[in-house]
Amino acid sequence: MEFTFKPYAPAAKYKQAAAYFSMEFALDQALKTYSGGLGFLAGSHMRSAYELKQNLVGIGILWSYGYYDQGRNPDQTLRVDYTQKSYSYLQDTGLLFPITIHGADVHVRALYLAPEVFGTAPMFFLTTDIPENDYISRTISHHLYDPDAAARVAQAILLGVGGGKLLDVLNRQTDVYHLNEGHGLPLAFYLYEKHGRKLAEVQKRLVFTTHTPELAGNEERPMKLLTDMTFFGPVPEEEIRRVARLDGTTLNYTLTALRFARRANAVSKVHGEVANEMWGHYEGICPIIPITNSQNGTYWRDPQLAGALKSKDDAALLARKRELKKALFKVVADQTGNVFDPDVLTIVWARRFAAYKRADLILRHFERFVALATNAKHPIQVIWAGKPYPLDHGAIGVFNSLITRTKNLPNCAVLTGYELELSAELKKGSDVWLNTPRYPREASGTSGMTAAMNASVNLSIADGWIPEFIRDGENGFVIPHSPVDQPDDVKDDAEATALLDVLENHVLPLYYDQPKNFLKVVKTAMKDVEPVFESTRMAREYYEKLYKI
Repeated sequence: MEFTFKPYAPAAKYKQAAAYFSMEFALDQALKTYSGGLGFLAGSHMRSAYELKQNLVGIGILWSYGYYDQGRNPDQTLRVDYTQKSYSYLQDTGLLFPITIHGADVHVRALYLAPEVFGTAPMFFLTTDIPENDYISRTISHHLYDPDAAARVAQAILLGVGGGKLLDVLNRQTDVYHLNEGHGLPLAFYLYEKHGRKLAEVQKRLVFTTHTPELAGNEERPMKLLTDMTFFGPVPEEEIRRVARLDGTTLNYTLTALRFARRANAVSKVHGEVANEMWGHYEGICPIIPITNSQNGTYWRDPQLAGALKSKDDAALLARKRELKKALFKVVADQTGNVFDPDVLTIVWARRFAAYKRADLILRHFERFVALATNAKHPIQVIWAGKPYPLDHGAIGVFNSLITRTKNLPNCAVLTGYELELSAELKKGSDVWLNTPRYPREASGTSGMTAAMNASVNLSIADGWIPEFIRDGENGFVIPHSPVDQPDDVKDDAEATALLDVLENHVLPLYYDQPKNFLKVVKTAMKDVEPVFESTRMAREYYEKLYKI
């Protein structure tokens, strides 16, 4: 049967037709098309777009092997596994079309995720892993964030050009093209060619979200590699150099997107300042405004916790929280053999593993941490979880060191399999959500939002979204950060001390000696986090602040 795209009727105020391009989407535990926070953000956006009935489609890539499956070696350390995925609920549209990569045709097939499957905007996932392609072409859509440079460039072409061409094949009139991070940059050149090689015509239609001050998130590639790979389509290199204002041997995806877009957004107020400092001095860039990231409450919040808060039933809230802790502790016992106590304050650090996120900061003054971890008066339990990039050996080393350094502490656990389901269990089963980025390198961070929705209190460096949310001691706890210009070792020492000070002197005494006051902090955070940090607000602001001409 021939595929016919019939999306839901959009709400009157969201009729403007938008398309959202992202390299990763975290929509459901059953669909492995994400690695971390960027995907979590994109998934919540798609859910809120559906709830608001916005005229938006999501475009991503169907990764044959996902990101990776996180297992364990015999000594409990991290093992990277790759398993081929299969999804019967994705509809093969029958749409098959060529794009040009490295001067040759590569065939692209589009699969459709209907809104009713997971409660999202209508979505299309592109794959090259089909019989019509040779082996190398098939591997383009095998692994999210392939480590090979040429493969990564090919993936960018697949997302940008493949997504742009799909919309044309569908005959969908699209008013706004939204690049979620710079990965899909070739879309800009596809639109440039489509609209008569007029930069102003691209700028009328293209908007851009920049997510990180980290170098890895602001891709840069040699021009020779990009031209060899047909990154710019049929547009000559000399013309690209002129319109993109290039004078060197490399092209920065973020900077180029800022020059081809009408408007861009940073993902928190702090990040808005950082992004304008990073990019504002370059000629020809578009305005960068802050639209703070957020998460979808329908998906993330526990209905019973929310109901108890709404009905002002403290006993029900505490009872449900205890149930959720016990459910999480079953996972802990299963994975590690450690049996945790639901009456003990439980601290969780869980997110993508990267050096600047400092998963091991709480262990930096190890003897002091051990003394804290073995204090019978104010006991603690600590859980870590998260996925390092599979070739980030430094981050993998940190992950493994947590296992070896805490193996003799029965109240510490390092969990594997950090995906949507485990993330939700950790947020619902924790008392304190620990966040320790090196300021100001956390553009937003959203895990603490969904933790707060689920009665877990943020204990955080004041970076990313946190300064917009936390009132220290009222709805969370702030770890003071050191001056930015200090050496990293000095900052890490001072901030590790500050973290333990806040825990020992404020959080633990409040939890054990003044439980009613701790509960007050919990409830204040639950009330404060929504609607401001719920993605209905973000999806609405995209239309109002980013998409409207």
